[in-house]
Amino acid sequence: MRGTDTFTESLFSLRKLDDFVPKSHPLRLIRVMANEALAKMDRLFAGMYEADIKGGRPSIAPEKLLRAMLIQVLYSIRSERQLMEQVQYNLLFRWFIGLAMDDEVWVPTVFTKNRERLIKHDAVIEFFNEVVAIAEKKCLLSGEHFSVDGTLLQAWAGHKSFVRKNGDDQDNDGGGAGTFKGEKRSNETHQSRTDPDARLYRKGKTASELRYMGHTLTDNRHGLVVNARVTRADGHAEREAAKIMIHDARQAAEDPNVEITLGADKGYDAQEFIEACQQMKVTPHIAQNTSGRRSAVPDTVASSAGYAISQQKRKLIEQGFGWAKTVGRMRQVMVRGLKKVDQMFVLNMAAYNLVRLRSLAEIRP
Repeated sequence: MRGTDTFTESLFSLRKLDDFVPKSHPLRLIRVMANEALAKMDRLFAGMYEADIKGGRPSIAPEKLLRAMLIQVLYSIRSERQLMEQVQYNLLFRWFIGLAMDDEVWVPTVFTKNRERLIKHDAVIEFFNEVVAIAEKKCLLSGEHFSVDGTLLQAWAGHKSFVRKNGDDQDNDGGGAGTFKGEKRSNETHQSRTDPDARLYRKGKTASELRYMGHTLTDNRHGLVVNARVTRADGHAEREAAKIMIHDARQAAEDPNVEITLGADKGYDAQEFIEACQQMKVTPHIAQNTSGRRSAVPDTVASSAGYAISQQKRKLIEQGFGWAKTVGRMRQVMVRGLKKVDQMFVLNMAAYNLVRLRSLAEIRP
C-alpha cells in the first residue's frame, strides 16, 4: 500500500538531542575529551570576564565558543557565518556545542567578537596544552623521542597589497593590474597593507608568496603534536622555532638526565643547530646533508639504531600538516596577523590530536 506524502509535526517532542546522535559516532569520544580539557580551564575562563558584581550582559560561554570553533575545524567550515547557519539546523552540531533545540544561534559578528577574547587570553593555547595532558595521562607519549618540521602557510593577502613601506609605490595604486615587472621587491623595502606580518617567501621550486611558517614538534610514539607555533617566514625560522620547542620538551622531562632525541630533515643539518641541541643535551637525529658539503651530524650518531628509527618516525609529522591544510583549511589562512594565525594553527593541531586520540582509543581502549 502506497503511503501518503504528508507532513504532520507534533506539538510536543519528548526526545533529547543525545537521542539523535548514534552511540558509535566519532564525535562522542572527542566531545568527552574536549570537555575534560575545558573543565581544567575554568580558572582561566573566570579571569577572562568581568566580575558578576559589575553587571553587564552574559556573553557566549567560552566552553561553547571553543566547541563551536572545534566543529568549524573538524567539518572544514570556511567562515563563522556559514558555521552559524549550519548550527541553526544541524542537530549534531547543536549537541556537540551544547545548544538545546530551542536555543537561539549567535549572530556571526557576536561570535567573532567573542572569539577575539579567547585569542587575547591565549585560551586556545591552554586548550591545546590540556589535550596534550590527556594524551600523557593515557600513556600515549614517550616524552623522550621527538620530531620537528615546518610548513608554509599562505597568508590572506595578495601581491597587489605588497607595496613600499615609505608609501612611494609608482606602479600600483591599489587599482591597477599590478604586474610589478622589472621591480625589485623584498621584505626590507615592501610590506603588505592588508597583513603587515606576512612575509614574501619562497622555498624550493615554489613561487614567492606572502606566507607564514607553521612549526610542530611531535612525539615519535604515536605522532601526536606536543608543541605548535607560527612564525614569520624566513630562512632561519624553522631552526629557531625548533630550538624553542625542544627546549620546552627538555624542561618538561621528569628526569633531567634522560636522553632526548630529535629527528628532522636535511634543512636542520646546520652546525649551529647541532651544537645548540648538544648544549641542551638533545641527541640530534637529523638527516645528514652531504650534497657538496660535510654533514654537521656526527657519524657516531648517524650509525646508531635509534637514528634509523627516528628517521622513520619523523615522517609522521607530515600527517598533521596534511590534515590541517585539507580538513582544517590552513593551506591559506583566513585570518590576518601573526597572533590570529598562530591561534588558528594551534587550534587545528589540538583538533588533530583529538582525532588521533579517538582513533588510538579504538585500538587501545
